[in-house]
Amino acid sequence: MEEALIEMYLAGVSVRRVEDITRRCWGTRASAGLVSKLNKQIYEKIELWRTRRLEGRFPYVYLDGIVLKRTWAEEVRNVSILVAFGVNEDGFREILGAAEGAKEDKEGWSAFVKDLKSRGLEGVRLFISDKCMGLVESLAEYYPEALWQRCTVHFYRNVFSNVPHTKVADVAAMLKRSTHRRTDRRRCRRQSWWSRRLKAMKLPAAARTVEEGSARL
Repeated sequence: MEEALIEMYLAGVSVRRVEDITRRCWGTRASAGLVSKLNKQIYEKIELWRTRRLEGRFPYVYLDGIVLKRTWAEEVRNVSILVAFGVNEDGFREILGAAEGAKEDKEGWSAFVKDLKSRGLEGVRLFISDKCMGLVESLAEYYPEALWQRCTVHFYRNVFSNVPHTKVADVAAMLKRSTHRRTDRRRCRRQSWWSRRLKAMKLPAAARTVEEGSARL
């Protein structure tokens, strides 16, 4: 019952509606005080997890922002959740942190990365993320020794945003064949072939995106 009450509250169900549901389901009304008490307990547990000390070393760390819907004063708003998960030295993944931000900007990412470092995140050899400039700048500030790589998924999405739906499959196959399936960096950075191909397909914007992105290969 407690878990159901917490889930309803987190889903945005009003306290009054929770009272009506509990009365119909269980024959007794869950008071506003009870709902508040339960949520206070769960938020305390969440905060303990979110601020825990990070143990061990994480050579690879992925960063991204997730946009979710949030009900606030009976109004639905978009809110960005900044998330980091790392791969430890044994190859296992672990969620390192999550923080709410009004938007993905330099201030938000800088505070998030600073918090990860203060909680003990170390041993990072490579960060993987999208090309959010505020994020990239924050990484350089707090982890200057670590490398940064643009996320392949985000890179493809940026390219596909300039490609008609009917040509997405062809462009995706071309990029994978000419770039991300190669193991030689020098050959990957030879952009003339697929750049000409994209321009021949009348996709100059996509060609520019690929050319700019190739500098980070």
